[in-house]
Amino acid sequence: MSTIIYPSPIFGPIHSRRLGISLGINLQPADGKVCTFDCIYCECGFNKDHRPTLPRPSRELVAEKLEEQLQKMVAEQQLPDVLTFAGNGEPTSHPHFAEIIDDTIRLRDQYCPNAKVCVLSNATMIHRPQVHDALLRVDDNILKLDTIDPAYINRVDCPIGHYDANSIIDGLKAFNGHVIIQTMFMRGTYQGESVDNTAEAYIAPWLETVKAIKPQQVMVYTIDRETPAQGLEKASREQLDAIRDRVIAAGIPCTASY
Repeated sequence: MSTIIYPSPIFGPIHSRRLGISLGINLQPADGKVCTFDCIYCECGFNKDHRPTLPRPSRELVAEKLEEQLQKMVAEQQLPDVLTFAGNGEPTSHPHFAEIIDDTIRLRDQYCPNAKVCVLSNATMIHRPQVHDALLRVDDNILKLDTIDPAYINRVDCPIGHYDANSIIDGLKAFNGHVIIQTMFMRGTYQGESVDNTAEAYIAPWLETVKAIKPQQVMVYTIDRETPAQGLEKASREQLDAIRDRVIAAGIPCTASY
C-alpha cells in the first residue's frame, strides 16, 4: 500500500484529470492527514496511519507561500489553470478557511486572473455559515456525494462523528446551483461486504437527488491510484459513461473520469 501525503501549504503544480494545471493548496499539516471522512479509497491512506505531529499552516503562511509560488510561475510563464484546495484531508475544517479563501482570491486576481479558485470538499462543514459563504465566493465549489444511502456512506466514506445525509443534501441545495457534485463510483468488496455503488439501486436515488440539488455540473469518477483498503475495483468506462449520459439527459452537464 502506497499513500500520498502532500506538502503543505502549497504543492504542485500537477496535472489534474478534471481540472488541468492545478496548483494545490493544502490546509492540513505537512506530515499527516486530518479529515472528517476516513474513506477506504483515499489516496492519502487511513487517518490512523498518518497522525500528524505538525500544526496546520497559519493563514499568514498560506498567503506567503502561495504568493511566492505564483511569482515564480509568472516568471516562468507557466500560469495555473486552477488554484485547488485539496491535500491531506478536509480543507474547510481549517479554522481560518474563509479568510484564506479571501486571500487566495486576492492573489489570484493579482497574479493569474484567468485561473479559477477551486475547493474539493466532502461537504461535512457546509452547515457552517462562514464556510457556506466562502464556498459561494470560489469559482468551482466541488462537493462530494458518493451516494445517499447511509449504510454505504458509513461503510465507504466512514464519517468521523455524526453524518446525516438529508442535512448534507439540504446544505447542497442551499448553494442554489453554485455547486459541482463529485461522486466516486467503484466496485469490489471491503471486509466481506460489497462496496459496489454502480447498481441501479444506488444510481436511481442518487440521480433523483442530483436533480433536486440542481448543480451547475456533476463529476463522476473512479479509483485512479492505489487505495488503503484491499478488494476495491474501478468502475468500468462503460458504467461511468452510462451514468454520465443519464445526468446529461436530465439537463445537467456531466463529465466522467476514468
